[in-house]
Amino acid sequence: MEMVAVLNSDEELSRKIKTIWNRIDFEFTPVFFSQGKKFLEFLNYELPEITIYNFTDSVLSTLEVFEEVKEDPWLHYGGIICIYQSNEEKEIIEQVKSLNILAFIRLREFEVNFERLLRIIKKNRQILFHRHFQGELMQSISGEFIIDNDPFDLNTHTHLITNYLYNASLIDHDGKDRLRVALVELLINAVEHGNCRITNKEKNDWLSDQKNMIDLIHEKNRDPEIRNKKVYLDYTVSPDSVKFTITDEGNGFDWRKKQEEPTSIEDMALHGRGIKMAKLYLSSVAYNEKGNAVSFEFPVNRETASVVPAVFSSETVVFQDGEIVFRENEESNYLYYIVSGKAKVYARGKELSTLSPQDMFLGEMSFLLNNRRSATIKAFGKCELLRISKKEFLTVMKRKPHYSIFLARLLAQRLQRLNKLSGSVVF
Repeated sequence: MEMVAVLNSDEELSRKIKTIWNRIDFEFTPVFFSQGKKFLEFLNYELPEITIYNFTDSVLSTLEVFEEVKEDPWLHYGGIICIYQSNEEKEIIEQVKSLNILAFIRLREFEVNFERLLRIIKKNRQILFHRHFQGELMQSISGEFIIDNDPFDLNTHTHLITNYLYNASLIDHDGKDRLRVALVELLINAVEHGNCRITNKEKNDWLSDQKNMIDLIHEKNRDPEIRNKKVYLDYTVSPDSVKFTITDEGNGFDWRKKQEEPTSIEDMALHGRGIKMAKLYLSSVAYNEKGNAVSFEFPVNRETASVVPAVFSSETVVFQDGEIVFRENEESNYLYYIVSGKAKVYARGKELSTLSPQDMFLGEMSFLLNNRRSATIKAFGKCELLRISKKEFLTVMKRKPHYSIFLARLLAQRLQRLNKLSGSVVF
């Protein structure tokens, strides 16, 4: 059972969290703490991937607890959800800006946005669960976020990808901030001008009445045709750079003309901000012919190469559909990390399960127990694996003992699943 730690003494808020949680049927289990000391003990021993802090709590000194958490980066490697009052926004953001934030949720908007957040996390759990190992094991990864036409969702997905890159030591604090701002601006631009078709005049008129642009987007989303549109964020992470493509479902625009228009500071506050911010923070910005997709590149910080994770220098091997990774009774000389694709598990001629990147490893149990393989692993479609020798693996465990804790949890989860199968094996 995987758990989410919740620091909160407000019984009404706890009730809302439980109600929404049950509605989403999220496989994680919330564990509630009304005492800071107990909360910190739980973080130390359970290492939850997600933590929730109620900064509106009138009983708990949440900020004091949070300061202790900030002293140990391991305690917040997964993701942090902050609940706050609107008038506390600047203070809270300042307190947590250097950490792995998943979302800021205003208390008055909690029920709607918390449900949206849980759905996003449930759908994209893999990027949270893999983040430490991906940055050190893989040479490149790629994926796609399909995002609803809502600013809250845009911000949450932006936090997911920038947190991952930061935790993988591919970008530093400054890079994380710059990339986050640029992504949010371009994603908002995709929703605002692409999917919602908000013109500059309409935007100017709305803002001149001291109204918020988020409210205008929500107003536009009353139309089911607009509300059902999506924004697509594709990413590819390689050793040298991160490549993104943002695509909306709008009619596009004349980006050539827009780039040529002079924009004053005052004018940029109203419109044109997305493109200008992209040019300021990003490199290789390019639009498709239609003008509804923008691609750009963000460099990996080579100046801090010594801290960029590179734990395993193992070779990557690719297996085509049906090829054997290893067979029953073979010696277990290697541990395999699943980079991409899927693999079928067979024992005594019987198919037992299918493993994917979410399972992370192949053959780790017999590898660690010095046993012969008791199952056959066969690629299901194209399957890319990282092959790690015992010597290299043990060297890494000595240098980074916290990986041993992480692996122990993974093994326990695997055993729990195998015990549910008849004729369970250790492969």
